[in-house]
Amino acid sequence: MAAKAVVLHAAILAATFVGAPAVAQTNDPNLSQKQIDCLNRTTAAGADCDEDGVRNGGGKSGAGNASGGAVFLPALIVDLFPNPPARPTPAPAQPSGTAPPKGPTSTPAPAPPPSGPITPPTGLNLAAPPRAVSGEFVPDEVLVTVAGDAGAVQQIATTLGLQVRSQRQSRLLGTTLVRYGIPDGRPVGVVLAQLAADGRTQRREPNHIYSLQQAAGIVNYAFERIALDSKQASGENVRIAVIDTGIDDTNPALKGVIAGQFDAMPNVPIKKRDHGTSVDGLIAGVGALEGIAPGAKIYHARAFEGGKSSMDVILSALDWAAEQDVRIINMSFVGPKNDLLGTACRNARALGMVLVAAAGNNGPKAPYGYPAAFDGVIAVTATDAKDGLMPQANRGAYVFLSA
Repeated sequence: MAAKAVVLHAAILAATFVGAPAVAQTNDPNLSQKQIDCLNRTTAAGADCDEDGVRNGGGKSGAGNASGGAVFLPALIVDLFPNPPARPTPAPAQPSGTAPPKGPTSTPAPAPPPSGPITPPTGLNLAAPPRAVSGEFVPDEVLVTVAGDAGAVQQIATTLGLQVRSQRQSRLLGTTLVRYGIPDGRPVGVVLAQLAADGRTQRREPNHIYSLQQAAGIVNYAFERIALDSKQASGENVRIAVIDTGIDDTNPALKGVIAGQFDAMPNVPIKKRDHGTSVDGLIAGVGALEGIAPGAKIYHARAFEGGKSSMDVILSALDWAAEQDVRIINMSFVGPKNDLLGTACRNARALGMVLVAAAGNNGPKAPYGYPAAFDGVIAVTATDAKDGLMPQANRGAYVFLSA
């Protein structure tokens, strides 16, 4: 019962803060009509929907359909008990003979820009047409996983006229993650196509922007809706990571609750702590604001300020969470589809972690929101103060629960 209560709590948390429009998104332009139909399970697709068709579209089937290779909610819950699964050794994320970085050292300070002007390259080979980039993203950066050492990272930058703004070994990606700057104003889609011509680059993505699902104008009613039997609800010995805003760890409701903290954006001053504090309190708060899984230990990663974060920062927070050997990761944010995020989520699931994310507050006709729409992530949409489905709540076959 303790483990079930914790995962139910996490589902509630993902949909607790509601109402604010998330980032503008567009549907994946690479989807065929058949794939769109398969994702939405329309009658037009019918029995022709196969596993590949659904997965190539980036979605996942609903809990009521047994096809499509989806990971269903019962399978995710059963991971939590009776005993933690054996943890496979992740792919090496660092050169042989070195230990993986721990805690705040896993995100080094951005490398200083190279001295002198950068000459824009000419005559670069395009391995593919310039990519159409959807959603909100940092306009002068790209994220790339690179096979090779620091020398290879710099050679790629020199060849393509880019700046190495940061690089680190990613635990969940199993390789070097580089944040390249684009100093000459080339479109992100063009640079991604140019990078594809270099065989040392493995994955190439925009540095997408993600938004917390929060609204300052709506009173938090979540604590009032908790109606658990306190004798049966328990989170004892369950380690939960929360990726959110900063927190007020002096709040009496969090006394003895926070087992570890990590700041994934240390160079950005903390201005707001209310969202993260509320989420942690809803999980394992004590005293007057008792949480839904009392006794759980929270590993809190600060990755949002002003309701926004970037893919690079979120991946840093996820890597840290994986290093803490947590059982559940709560992600109350939504943004565009990004292959790096999808890979990190897939590898976290392979390590036995249960992932819970907000489906989004963009309305019933909105495109799928990520990371919630990735296979293996419990997607949760929102209910209102009267337990009805909230009008702004995202809907779709990828949603597991509303809470």
